[in-house]
Amino acid sequence: METYRTPLDAAFHALSDPTRRAIINRLMTSPAPVKELAEPFSMGLPGFLKHLRVLEDSGLIATEKAGRVRTCRVRIERLAEAETWLSEQRALWQARTDRLANYVETQMSGNEDED
Repeated sequence: METYRTPLDAAFHALSDPTRRAIINRLMTSPAPVKELAEPFSMGLPGFLKHLRVLEDSGLIATEKAGRVRTCRVRIERLAEAETWLSEQRALWQARTDRLANYVETQMSGNEDED
């Protein structure tokens, strides 16, 4: 597996796949055993386990084994880190588009005065 420089890099890599996003979505409702998580997907268990490994390595999920059952749960704090980064980026770009809109409006109102 590739190694990522920061936990944020690993989280975005893990979230880049639709299967892994679907797993996270499912786990947002409640923890679930691997067998139950794998049921909706049309892939073999080894392939599905690779997706779980990526999610676990990224820190987005944690697993616990009780007897023969491995149960997965979301680590909300790791998702929150990605959400915080996205929110910061959204605020930055919103501020930039607001400044651009103000500039355009200023230019447009200046042209109207010349007419």
